[in-house]
Amino acid sequence: MNWEQLLSLRRQGDKNKRLRNEQDETRLGFDVDYDRIIFSSAFRSLQDKTQVIPLSKTDFVHTRLTHSLEVSVVGRSLGRLAGKKIIEKHPYLKEVHGYQFNDFGGIVAAAALAHDIGNPPFGHSGEKAIGEYFKTGNGFKFKDLLSEVEYQDIIDFEGNANGFRLMTQDRAGVSGGLRLSYATLGAFMKYPKESLPKKPSNHICDKKFGFFQSEKHIFDEVAQDLGLPTRSNNGTISYDRHPLTFLVEAADDICYTIIDFEDGINLGLISEDYALEYLIKLVKDTINTKKYNSLEYMEDRLSYLRALAINTLIQDAVSIFVENEESILNGTFEVSLLDKSGFKAQIEDIISLSVQKIYQSQEVVEKEIAGYTIISDILDVYIDALIGKKNNKASNYHKLILRTLPGFYQETNTSLYQIVLNTCCYVASLSDSAAVHIHNKIKGKTL
Repeated sequence: MNWEQLLSLRRQGDKNKRLRNEQDETRLGFDVDYDRIIFSSAFRSLQDKTQVIPLSKTDFVHTRLTHSLEVSVVGRSLGRLAGKKIIEKHPYLKEVHGYQFNDFGGIVAAAALAHDIGNPPFGHSGEKAIGEYFKTGNGFKFKDLLSEVEYQDIIDFEGNANGFRLMTQDRAGVSGGLRLSYATLGAFMKYPKESLPKKPSNHICDKKFGFFQSEKHIFDEVAQDLGLPTRSNNGTISYDRHPLTFLVEAADDICYTIIDFEDGINLGLISEDYALEYLIKLVKDTINTKKYNSLEYMEDRLSYLRALAINTLIQDAVSIFVENEESILNGTFEVSLLDKSGFKAQIEDIISLSVQKIYQSQEVVEKEIAGYTIISDILDVYIDALIGKKNNKASNYHKLILRTLPGFYQETNTSLYQIVLNTCCYVASLSDSAAVHIHNKIKGKTL
């Protein structure tokens, strides 16, 4: 892989290459990417989607929206710091093509902003709830009516693949979705493969999948334009990661490690003394003890340690990225950046405590259970109505139900796979509260 190709400004539908030297410096193409994402309705719905605590009633617990904004800020720093080192090492990028270190920050910031844009309501359990509906629930009846890979797409419903779909899918009068630069789409593509074969290796690229069959051709076009090497010779689509994806992933890892932990402390799920001890272990080389001891309130102590911890992990991730640039470019770097961190033991301790005290807390578990029922019931009702319409057997109830669907999702002049996938993506587009509201309506619980 080469950086000039990886920093492609091309967008879906372009006939000619976009040159960095010809960009308007007041609003670069990568800035346009960021703006298009932040003004999209899909991004806006993240304000009421679960990050840690579903349907939290407190005002300081993170949602997917605040989490995504923070990941983007961390990603921008990671990109700029790494970009400065890369341009120093490869000066032709600036001298010949006009790239600046801020371009790297812009790409990573935009991709990081969008990293959760395709996630369903109720956190990661929402993805599992959609998959379980087709694996063991009423949706199992579609198994023999879909191809093997189409069925795999939905039983392993993946927020990353849905995010790529949201950003690239054609709609009536809207070609190419958000029309983001291929560099940003490439950095977003965390798992550059289709759903089968499942986990063919232990390489980080193969952990999950990154696109549905419906976006296969677009994914292929983006990967080839960026010059991502193929990883498969069996006829399936699989590529090496875009190098900047490692920085997007590191930004997410840093934020959920530190900030989810902070939420747990603020909620009282983790005791202050116990938690601060964990954070101090992470920042012991940079902490100003005098300043720390002068902070009277827990919130200020926590804020100080959080800032130090995030900066510590940013500097560490950039060092690992720069040191391993060659293996990242040739596709032989097989793990996340933080897996190589000198602070791996401290990170694992924090995550382990978060799993025990936060992610598996009674409040989270009870709401995730409710989320399974809500998602399953919504899928049931809408899929039945859409198939009834497709087969010209829609009941009056089906017709009433379909009137509550946005027009884009009412399309039935297509394959069964597209109808089922569209319904899954509709459910995934719902905020937590919207899913509860729709469930109450279709079950007659509220009028």
